[in-house]
Order: sequence, then structure tokens, then C-alpha cells
Amino acid sequence: MTTPNPVEHNFEKLLFASRWLMAPMYLGLVVGLGMLVFIFFRDLLYYLPQMTSMKSEQVILVALTLIDLTLAANLVLIVMFSGYENFVSKFDFDPGQDKPGWMGKVDFGGLKMKLIASIVAISGIHLLKRFMEISDIDAASAFGETELQWLVIIHLTFVLSGVLMALMDWLQAKSYVSKK
Repeated sequence: MTTPNPVEHNFEKLLFASRWLMAPMYLGLVVGLGMLVFIFFRDLLYYLPQMTSMKSEQVILVALTLIDLTLAANLVLIVMFSGYENFVSKFDFDPGQDKPGWMGKVDFGGLKMKLIASIVAISGIHLLKRFMEISDIDAASAFGETELQWLVIIHLTFVLSGVLMALMDWLQAKSYVSKK
């Protein structure tokens, strides 16, 4: 057994400890999650008094907006928990029965897939909202054909990215299994 070089040893300890520089970023995500909750309730309180005079299409658009905010909040939560556990430290407490099933089990590859799936879902909802808004004549003139084309292109780009990421993970897993 070789004697460790003290400079190298201290450098490695410093590098390992530097992971805690990420902790304030996860606290920032908590603030971002709070902002999403605030906007969710602001929108909900704005539309509730109008509920009796709204058309069904408008109610669907409101519901899609709330779903969009909820999916974004889910995404922040997943990144916050999984990122902290994967890159900073494991949680040192027992959350008991409240612990989400995926918590502690999502590795970086799983986090990537959950991230892209959430982005595709959010993009799809945004695109659906735009298409539904076209039925309103005033809104149809506000959204040009070019904007809708770009929204479709962007959504398809997210979908294609997700498929390619899944394919890369599958190929990597297959390669890993074949090396065993």
C-alpha cells in the first residue's frame, strides 16, 4: 500500500467538498417552486369569479394553464430532490410514508429522462393551448401562422431529443450488459 500524497489527498477532499456549492442552487429552486405556487393560486383566484360566464373552451384553457404550472412545479421538485441526492448528499432523515416512490432511486439517467418527459409534456400543453386559442377570432389574428409553425417545430424537437436520449441510454445499457 502506497502512502498518499498529502497535497493530492487535500486537493481531492476539497474537490469532494465543493459539491456543497450546489446547495444554494437547490434552495433557489425552493424559491422558484414557491413562485410557481404563487402564480398557480393567483391565476386560480383570477378565474374563479369568472367561472359562471366562461365558455367551455375558456375553462379548458384555464385547466391547461393550471396543469402546465403543476407540471413545471413537478419538474422543479424532481430536479431539486434527485439533483441534491445525486450530486450533493443523501437525505439524512426518514420521511416515512410520505417519501415519494422515486426518491432515492432516480439516477442521473433517470433524471434526464424525467426532465425531457416533463419538458415534452409542458411543450405539448402549451401547443394545445395555442391551437385551442385559434378558435377565438381575435386570438387567431394575434397568432400568426409562423408562430404556430415554430411552436410545432420546437415541440417536435423536444420529442425527438427525448427519443434520442432514450435511445442513447438504451444503447449504453445494452453495451454495459454485453461487456459483463
